[in-house]
Amino acid sequence: MREIVLDTETTGFEPAEGDRVVEIGAVELWNHMPTGKTYHQYINPERSMPQGAFEVHGLGDDFLRDKPVFRNIAQDFVDFVGTDVMVIHNAAFDMKFLNAELGWLGRPALPMSQSLDTLAIARKRFPGSPASLDALCRRFNIDNSSRTLHGALLDSEILAEVYLELIGGKQPDFALSTNSNNTSSDQTAEWRPSRRPTPLPSRLTEKENAAHAEFLDKMGGAVLWRSET
Repeated sequence: MREIVLDTETTGFEPAEGDRVVEIGAVELWNHMPTGKTYHQYINPERSMPQGAFEVHGLGDDFLRDKPVFRNIAQDFVDFVGTDVMVIHNAAFDMKFLNAELGWLGRPALPMSQSLDTLAIARKRFPGSPASLDALCRRFNIDNSSRTLHGALLDSEILAEVYLELIGGKQPDFALSTNSNNTSSDQTAEWRPSRRPTPLPSRLTEKENAAHAEFLDKMGGAVLWRSET
């Protein structure tokens, strides 16, 4: 199973108001494991960068001026993503921008059903708790010390770690209960603990045994703990 963990940086919050994508970063997972294959692209937004956005990601006009415009990288981006699931933190935001950019070029939109929102997963799993990427890094003890500014590729790499923790760790599909004979895809061996062939020796001292016996004597002769096993 191939998944793409993805993040974008933009000039603002609303493409309908002229805001544009300025960076895309993505990390490829195969069966929930990073393959080392990534996609990263800075993009000239063909407009000036608002100060507020610059303070978030540090991508200014001078830096972006010689970068390709979206129309020149659109095909490479679409080819990298393909039809595989895109894992995104607050997917509605990134998908809104990506589809706006594609729509301005007359290209088909990426379906929302192709995205998986880790923000929604985190809120469902930890209701009432902070669910930002930084908060989830703290919860899962993931090192994000290099995240002094937002960056699409760095954030997608961190999100990949967070995502794997959200779905149960780095081997979420590893099941000890699976029938090793593999006779049926829906049959699993139900494991139950068995009695030890040789009981473990008691760790109670003679003094502790005597104190316990005295306590039982005070409770009467029919107490359950006097029964032999």
